[in-house]
Amino acid sequence: MGRIRNTIELAKTSWGVLQKDRELVALPVLGFLLTLVVGSESTSAATDDEALPAASGILFLLGALGAGVVSIFFSGAVVAGAHERMSGGDPTVGSSIGRAVQRIPGLVPWALLTTTVGLVISALRERAEGIGRFLLGGIDLAWDVTTYLTVPAIVIDDQGPIDGLRESAGLLKSTWGENLASRVGFGIVGFVAAIPAIVLIAIAGATGVDAFVIAAVVLGGLWLALVVAVISTLGGIFKTALYMYATTGRAPEGFEGADLGGTFTRK
Repeated sequence: MGRIRNTIELAKTSWGVLQKDRELVALPVLGFLLTLVVGSESTSAATDDEALPAASGILFLLGALGAGVVSIFFSGAVVAGAHERMSGGDPTVGSSIGRAVQRIPGLVPWALLTTTVGLVISALRERAEGIGRFLLGGIDLAWDVTTYLTVPAIVIDDQGPIDGLRESAGLLKSTWGENLASRVGFGIVGFVAAIPAIVLIAIAGATGVDAFVIAAVVLGGLWLALVVAVISTLGGIFKTALYMYATTGRAPEGFEGADLGGTFTRK
């Protein structure tokens, strides 16, 4: 519980950094919208080609890979913006995207690799039963934790996808517990922030008034979308701070008073 409590405090510190560059929240939003476009286009093309199931499968695969590239690219843009701020700069949406564009040679191959691994694990889990599905779930989690700092390694130190993966694995090989705690901590923060929307929708549903229900669903949905975008941005800031601390031994700007050492143990 101490690790989770410390991570929640670090989430608050990340929030303080975000307050200086609130426009960075637009990056996950843009990424989500473009992912929807890529996914919907590939799904539409696949369903229109019912006579060629093999072609449909290829289109679905291409759509998933495209969505993965978009997601990783904008994750890299958030890291770029956070790194610029914590290095004394003043990032914008444009400068963050520009830095991510410079790192496309590393980000795109990494996106294709990690998306492919995710698709393979997902496909195997659908076919597995019992303990097999449980073991595959553990492998999926292990992959997520091991690759936690790959994007910062690519964006900040211009490493390639394989070197970035090795760097991430090397930094995290003794910190599984700490990084699992960070996921739980940010999840708790997100859940608490989502409570107002949940309460609003529940109250509206209890009234049975259609207009109220519709309004509550729309407003609640917008609030939940904002919460997801903010938590995603905070996660990127936190991840960047951890990488900077792990590779330099110094807390980055904005995290000077935070207990990064309590979450990330350097070896």
